[in-house]
Amino acid sequence: MGRVTASLSDLPLRDDLRGLTPYGAPQAPLAVALNVNENTHPVPDEVASDILDDIAVALRDVNRYPDREFTTLREGFADYLGHGVDASQIWAGNGSNEVLQHILQAFAGPGRTVFGFAPTYSMYPLLSQGTGARWVAGERQPDYTLTAEDAVAQVIAADPDVIMLCTPNNPTGTPLGLDVIEAVYDAARGVVVVDEAYQEFAPRDAASALTLLEGRPRLAVSRTMSKAFAFAGARVGYLAADPVFIDALRLVRLPYHLSALTQAAAVAALRNAPAMLGMVDEIVEQRDRITATLEALGYEPHESWSNFVLFGGVADPQATFQALYERGVLVRDVGIANHLRVTAGTEAETTAFLDALASIGSAS
Repeated sequence: MGRVTASLSDLPLRDDLRGLTPYGAPQAPLAVALNVNENTHPVPDEVASDILDDIAVALRDVNRYPDREFTTLREGFADYLGHGVDASQIWAGNGSNEVLQHILQAFAGPGRTVFGFAPTYSMYPLLSQGTGARWVAGERQPDYTLTAEDAVAQVIAADPDVIMLCTPNNPTGTPLGLDVIEAVYDAARGVVVVDEAYQEFAPRDAASALTLLEGRPRLAVSRTMSKAFAFAGARVGYLAADPVFIDALRLVRLPYHLSALTQAAAVAALRNAPAMLGMVDEIVEQRDRITATLEALGYEPHESWSNFVLFGGVADPQATFQALYERGVLVRDVGIANHLRVTAGTEAETTAFLDALASIGSAS
């Protein structure tokens, strides 16, 4: 008797999840994959050895549950962030997406709204939907910037429970001024989350929203180890906020949600932060090289403070994506008309992308 496979529509799925598709960036075995904003540089050998030593020690006690409060890791993040942040203000999870999910589980949920300025990180609406909240998309200027006045007007009109501010913004790379963040916070009744996943790629004198934490208990600043730390496969994200905000996240986290091995690897990586971050300058150099060459080819790259470049002037994004794919280069079509996005990789990867794009021909 042949096996009958049910379809998703046959299952008693929540009504608000019907018709949705899971998140999925294209994955393909190409030599040059520049589509998901990874740090394409490997972890330095000497750092990898140090991390492995710490994991080996943690493995001896892996029969026991890990430190539920991941105390040593929180202390490491506090030391790394500076700005007077201490361990009581730190939270962490399995990637920044889990950290953001904790926030939405605690402060959003059914009957509540999550607001952000589109285009922005594609996981925000998916995380909102997954926690039963309603995603509301605001608008940006044509160059993807935001003014304090415009941002406040939209926040007041939407009156959301949670506001997501991504800076530098994904997928555009656009920075957000602290004046906008302050104005949004003052206008909002709900929590404000500043997602600084790409902050390490911003100019060195660029101020972080960490400077705004004092006296703002509804503000959280999220970071990740996936980008600048080249730790995407380890899945470690974190945030800084008022200690009371952290207490709220404890209400929704799963017990022992960070494994002992994850904690050990992250603590060792933070201990080697200077070496781990040594590749950031090279990535920024390649990002700026991409921008300059795209302009020379007739495309329209947007200002980026991140490790990627969004560029317009693409007459047929799908055709250009496919032509690059056939040349062994994977980029990202983020759904913005006449645009594609490319991650700044190593010098060799950047050269491969630029050569492939040039071989297709200049922008029309």
